Amino acid sequence: MSDTDTLGVVGGGQLGRMLAEAASPLGIELVVLDPTPDCPAAPVVRDQIVADFDDEDGVRELAARADYLTYEIELADPDVLERASEEYGVPVHPDPDTLRTIQDKLVQKRALREAGVPVPEFRRVDDREDLLAAVEEFGYPVMLKAREGGYDGRGNVPVHDESEVEDALAEIAAATESDGIGAMVEQFVPFEREVSVIGVEGRDDETATFPLGENVHRKEILRETVVPARTDEAVAERAREVAADVLDLLSGRGVYGIEMFESPDGSVSVNEIAPRPHNSGHYTIEGALTSQFEQHARAVTGRPLGATDLRDPVVTANLLGDVDERQRAAISGEEAILRHPGASYHWYGKREVYPLRKMGHLTVVGDREAGGESLDRLLDAARDLRDEVTFR
Repeated sequence: MSDTDTLGVVGGGQLGRMLAEAASPLGIELVVLDPTPDCPAAPVVRDQIVADFDDEDGVRELAARADYLTYEIELADPDVLERASEEYGVPVHPDPDTLRTIQDKLVQKRALREAGVPVPEFRRVDDREDLLAAVEEFGYPVMLKAREGGYDGRGNVPVHDESEVEDALAEIAAATESDGIGAMVEQFVPFEREVSVIGVEGRDDETATFPLGENVHRKEILRETVVPARTDEAVAERAREVAADVLDLLSGRGVYGIEMFESPDGSVSVNEIAPRPHNSGHYTIEGALTSQFEQHARAVTGRPLGATDLRDPVVTANLLGDVDERQRAAISGEEAILRHPGASYHWYGKREVYPLRKMGHLTVVGDREAGGESLDRLLDAARDLRDEVTFR
């Protein structure tokens, strides 16, 4: 390992941008591959290769210029990454096999179940009859999910009764831009809260987990994360144990976002896994001793992991596109965040806004000594500040 390393990243969105910001103090420079010219990461990386995420020539060029390879989006092609890694002798983390497992939600769920990791009941869905058969087994409501290509809530469709079946199937087909269905259905989990653990796999089997976060979704899109989660320590410990089992199952160094459901009886089950820094871990930038982005940079380049302790209670709120149609982004109202004590503002540098697109996020850090009641106040403050910001 030299004094300065180059990390090649497939994807140059907001995750690549924040990864570059965290990697630079470690002596790690980024080159990103992204199809959007002047992508969000471009201002803070050494260079951008403009190419599709699965473009073989582009990935080969990335590997030729890098000491290590990683990805910040699941649309990377594991076969292309594997070939480039072998040709140029550049390690890629997490392992392409992990990406193969994660990309297909049905394959992911089967792998978790076979490993003994708790997951909701699920079935494969290829057509309307498959969905109706699953409903007969599980009962309404159910969650219909595209097996591939869904993100930011797209490709996840709740089905409450038979009148919603046709529209749900059509929405899945549209989300995957496919003539087929290519879906799975999950039994609805009556949960107390949605939680997540950001887990890290480092060199020599070193692992770490960040504190349990509580995630607030609306319309299947993450809106806020509250840390520590407003639950008891037994649930948090169980979530860490499940996260450790997930890390044992998946191969390759890096950060993993592990989303879970907490049931009323205190048990947890895994919803989905992302083999990369995750939206629910953005709180770590201000809230933890080491951010998830610095951890990912440390892990994939073989450096020791940092401490994951929480500095203070913290709430993250996503800043989403509040528009009716795609248009150029014009930001206003961020001054309220900048004036607020303990608040931090992150703009992702996206030039266009469309409905519910993630344009940025804010965090509000509180007082560790104030207790659980302060989390509710932090959440209210974060929501109030978010309401001041518009991208029109």
